[in-house]
Amino acid sequence: MNLVLLLPIFNLFVGVLSKEALNPSVVNVGAIFSFSTITGKVAEVAMKAAENDVNSDPSILGGRKLSISLHDSNFSSFLGIIGALQFMETDTVAIIGPQSSTMAHVLSHLANELHVPLLSFTALDPGLSPLQFPFFVQTAPNDEFQMIAIAQMVSYFGWAEVIAVFTDDGQYRNGIIALDNELAQRRCRISYKAVLPPDPTATSSDVRRELTKIQMMESRVIVLHTFSTSGLLVFEVAKSLGMTGKGYVWIASTWLSTVLDSTSSLKPETANSIQGALTLRPHTPDSERKMDFISRWNQLSNGSVGFNPYGLYAYDTVWMIARAVKSLLDQGANISFSNDARLTDAGGMDLNLSSLSIFDGGNQLLKNIVETNMTGLTGPVRFNQDRSLINPSYNVINVVKTGCRQIGFWSNYSGLSIVPPETFYGKKPNRSSSNQHLDHVVWPGGGMIRPRGWVFPNNGRELRIGVPNRVSFRDFVSIVNGTDKVQGYCIDVFRAAIKLMPYAVPYRFVPFGDGHRNPSYYKLVSQVESGVFDGAVGDIATVTDRTRMVDFTQPYIESGLVVVAPVKRISLSPWSFARPFTPFMWAVTAAFFLVVGSVVWVLEHRINDEFRGPPSQQIVTILTFSFSTMFFAHRENTVSTLGRLVLIIWLFVVLIINSSYTASLTSILTVQQLSSPIKGIDSLVSSTEPIGYQGGTFAKNYLIEELNIPKSRLIPLGSPEEYAEALEKRTVAAIVDERPYVDLFLSDHCEFSVRGQEFTKRGWGFAFPRDSQLAIDMSTAILALSESGELQKIRDKWLSRSACSSEGPEDESEELDLKSFWGLFLICGIACILALLVYFPLIFFQFSRHCPKEPDSTSRDRSYSARLRTCLSFVDKKVEKSQSSSKRKRESMPQGYHKENV
Repeated sequence: MNLVLLLPIFNLFVGVLSKEALNPSVVNVGAIFSFSTITGKVAEVAMKAAENDVNSDPSILGGRKLSISLHDSNFSSFLGIIGALQFMETDTVAIIGPQSSTMAHVLSHLANELHVPLLSFTALDPGLSPLQFPFFVQTAPNDEFQMIAIAQMVSYFGWAEVIAVFTDDGQYRNGIIALDNELAQRRCRISYKAVLPPDPTATSSDVRRELTKIQMMESRVIVLHTFSTSGLLVFEVAKSLGMTGKGYVWIASTWLSTVLDSTSSLKPETANSIQGALTLRPHTPDSERKMDFISRWNQLSNGSVGFNPYGLYAYDTVWMIARAVKSLLDQGANISFSNDARLTDAGGMDLNLSSLSIFDGGNQLLKNIVETNMTGLTGPVRFNQDRSLINPSYNVINVVKTGCRQIGFWSNYSGLSIVPPETFYGKKPNRSSSNQHLDHVVWPGGGMIRPRGWVFPNNGRELRIGVPNRVSFRDFVSIVNGTDKVQGYCIDVFRAAIKLMPYAVPYRFVPFGDGHRNPSYYKLVSQVESGVFDGAVGDIATVTDRTRMVDFTQPYIESGLVVVAPVKRISLSPWSFARPFTPFMWAVTAAFFLVVGSVVWVLEHRINDEFRGPPSQQIVTILTFSFSTMFFAHRENTVSTLGRLVLIIWLFVVLIINSSYTASLTSILTVQQLSSPIKGIDSLVSSTEPIGYQGGTFAKNYLIEELNIPKSRLIPLGSPEEYAEALEKRTVAAIVDERPYVDLFLSDHCEFSVRGQEFTKRGWGFAFPRDSQLAIDMSTAILALSESGELQKIRDKWLSRSACSSEGPEDESEELDLKSFWGLFLICGIACILALLVYFPLIFFQFSRHCPKEPDSTSRDRSYSARLRTCLSFVDKKVEKSQSSSKRKRESMPQGYHKENV
């Protein structure tokens, strides 16, 4: 009976316990950090402040309390795993942390299995993909954006190479990989990667060993991506090695700004070592809530640690969890956990794996976290599709003696700027290089001038400069027989440019070629690309296939392919006056003189007394009138409108023909003329004659690939003597070579000449490896030589000749043919035809009115014959004018002058 009475009470008790289990009064959240670090200390203060603020607002968790349990991993991944397992045993709904990405990779697997979201604002490894680790959420911009910002800074300042110093840790290693990718997109690269042992095991000897290697290298731009302890150690050792002075550039990731923000005072030697360094600080827009939180920071921390932006991310992370839990409860879900049968059945029961439970609402809580849309202390908090925070941005900081100096901002939306990035969010994004700006920088050593970013390696090695060992055209570059001395035009230009460099360039020339024939310039340039030579100096043309392998300097001499062929002089003759026009042109011109004269006679005959008279006189009039127009000396006046129109057009044609004839004849009589069947590259290509070229140059490939000339037509030649012999014996019809070689050749061989114009535009430059700063500085020096006139003096020294003009005599003047004037003749012919087409219908109309048909003609043939005679008589008849007009006409004529009608 007593048991029956106790049963309802027992059931009621169990129900209350079940309801409390499903809706606990405390929401447990874990936090795993190394709390002795700066970030750990800041995170602890900020998370506790957020916990208190959440619990002070009953509307958030509906009367439930948020409880954040802290676990110190003390730089140990093993202790971090232990702490996570302990949290999983105590019905924890989410874990904040861990601090390092190495630990995050391990704990994310555990979070995936037990459905407990893992939120971290410090484990920012770009490799922590949400696809692989769906329950891991980064609540601060990951390091990929930080590396984009650094790469953009490197590009902005114009450096091509950097050296990366980083900790051998997953987060920092993957960050450097991301930096390498971003630099490659901007044609920059990491020339060396110095790896340090994981923090805090790195020692000064480890750092010194790596920095000593770096000191011997070329690049002076160093990116430092590591923990704060190792980072400060690197700066201290670098200071002792003299690597923080003038000429060096140090770019540190956000760890340095964190140290500067949160450390009240650094050791003097440490503070001096970081002067002039650049660093990044996570950017958070200003707001009243943010300012209020910062103002009470000292009270919250009791002065134990200074404030830095990661405190804001820690605060917002707690609120993200709280709001997500609120949404979970509002959605009708319960906070409940269940055992995993796989863990219960697993062996090794001493591990107590069965105590680990799966969070039943984990998936929904994760979904709520990812869909967060709130305004926190860091500004708007939302996630993109790839689970990264919107609008990642950083402050760009320059470390100076007085502390930190902000020189600009970087954001993924607007790039580098000197105004806060939130001012751009409402505008169209524009990240072009012309819109990137930063304030001036105080560099290491206190200078304001941007460091060059590289020096010659301090390892005692001279630059190996390859020079072609030529056997011909040795005025350009040659090796003095029996010595290692190199001389020539190209060598003098190089030496003069080296003297203008703002730094010393140790080098030595290394001959390339066997000395029996000219070397292949393509192979010489390939040796620069492969690293056998540090550069190449000589008569190297900047052609496309070579520019794909190396970087060329500014051209120091213009060059282009030309055609050289034998020529013969044309002597003057008594008939030289006829040479300006071709025979056909003469015939057409003469024919048009007669045609125009005849047309004008037809148009003027009826009304103009000057075009009337006996037949013989009229023929003479036609001839004298037409040919006298050549000199504009015709004395006959035109009266009709149509006649004047035809004459005006014809006089314009005559003017053009006279001018062209005069110019051509002047050239023939005053300039020595040369004759050759080769007129230029077009006539050479269209022929089937063999073509010579200089072996080793790009001329062969150009003729074959660009002009489609069969290889069988091409004959390699090696020297000016071979050029002359081949042209004289007609072994080749012409030679195609670069202009500087041709000018030098023609200075001693006036019997040959350049035919036509240059058909390529090239230049000669010095070759250096891709992205070499030396190529840029040498280009500047070559421009300075050109502006000062020194470049011309060197050219005059080596390439001027007085024996024979390198230009040679002028080409023969081309005879003018109908092709040049057919348009003029066409216009004149059309004018004549149109005038006649207008004139004859008018005449026939007048005739039909003056002489109508006789309807009663007795004979058709007789009628037609008579009418034709009447028509011809009408056409030939003089048109009578008024008496006053005739009188004026007679008065204006000379006395005794009389004309009769035909």
